[in-house]
Amino acid sequence: MGLLAADLELARDSYYAATAPRGLRFPALHRDTQADVAIVGGGLAGLSAAIELADRGFDVALLEAKEIGGGASGRNGGQVIHGLACDPSVIEAQLGLAEARRVWDMTIEAMALIKSRIARFGIACDWQDGYIGLAVGERKGHELQAWADRIEAVYGYSLTRIAPNEMPHWIASPRYHSGIHEARSGHLHPLKYSLGLARAAHSLGVRLYEGSAVVAMDPGVTPRLRCMAGSVSARHVLLAGNVYLQRVAQRLEARIMPVGTYIVCTERLPRALATSLIPSRSAVSDSNFALDYFRVTADDRLLFGGQVSYSTRTPRHLMQRMHGRIVRAFPQLRDTHIDYAWGGLIDITMNRAPDFGRLDGNVYYLQGFSGHGLALTGLAGKLVAEAIGGDASRFDTFARLKHRRFPGGRLLRMPALVLGMAYYRLKDLL
Repeated sequence: MGLLAADLELARDSYYAATAPRGLRFPALHRDTQADVAIVGGGLAGLSAAIELADRGFDVALLEAKEIGGGASGRNGGQVIHGLACDPSVIEAQLGLAEARRVWDMTIEAMALIKSRIARFGIACDWQDGYIGLAVGERKGHELQAWADRIEAVYGYSLTRIAPNEMPHWIASPRYHSGIHEARSGHLHPLKYSLGLARAAHSLGVRLYEGSAVVAMDPGVTPRLRCMAGSVSARHVLLAGNVYLQRVAQRLEARIMPVGTYIVCTERLPRALATSLIPSRSAVSDSNFALDYFRVTADDRLLFGGQVSYSTRTPRHLMQRMHGRIVRAFPQLRDTHIDYAWGGLIDITMNRAPDFGRLDGNVYYLQGFSGHGLALTGLAGKLVAEAIGGDASRFDTFARLKHRRFPGGRLLRMPALVLGMAYYRLKDLL
């Protein structure tokens, strides 16, 4: 288990890869071509933008370095949740309360957009309604309830409170003190959803190219994206490759930090046991900074994430560590076998707010979803399409957010982050 996170994700040993046949494949780029819009990145943000742009009549070419859904979009926890990775107060401090409410409302729209695309394109991706947020301990419980009170009072978003004596009805675990439930959020199979979006984009005339890494970008009135065996020139470019884009847009490098995240999935459980763990079958996460998140899959497995590597090195004894986290939450699964373990890189920003913007006017970028992007990536693609189509008002709401560079430069910023995260993990224990 001494692999780099990037290597682990290429091992193709995820539960998602095992249960989502790819079917449709796309060729590599082998010539010079032109488009109205060129997109770098075949994940949820890039595919969403491609669909929205095609709907608006734009000729779109999408370049994916490896395979569609091969990055974080196809291997994440599958949780579709309201809000951002940062607290709303981060947005309020920069943009004011009115714009923070607008951002919150867009995160709710993002969840609805997923459901509408599933319906429109007939994407079978195991959608399940519901999300439960849990607190470990009484102090965390009070903090979670206070957060829910403010979200209702300030943002008008209702959440069901789960008192300590009600917890057995929601989760079969002794670890958690209290919680909240929200019905509009939910979870899905992210690789099935990503591949469904690719089929949808293809059906709308988008040209998708796999195995076509962009090695350089020539800026200008008509930027050109150069691959090893061809190029795409376009009036507009969208960089939607997140942490994998640094060679193409080095100006963005210090604004995000690569972080390794890891997930395991158990063997199939008896249906009665699987349902007893989370009777509503909702997605679940706790409110710790170094959080655990989990859900029961459509075929009655427990999918569990929570191990993070801020050094990007895969933790030693990953399977054993993750099994220990599962048993801490669900002692009744002590003898349950883990069938799949996988991981890979995500990108985080200093303040955990998403980082959207432009380079040189006609080059857009979307990055920094900070582990909370399954819903927002879809809306982000729509916002870029709106901007290219002439209405940048919603895109610019996000683009006005200011982001600090990670300190320490290329050599020291990762050790500094490791030390900082150790502080927050210690706070979780207090």
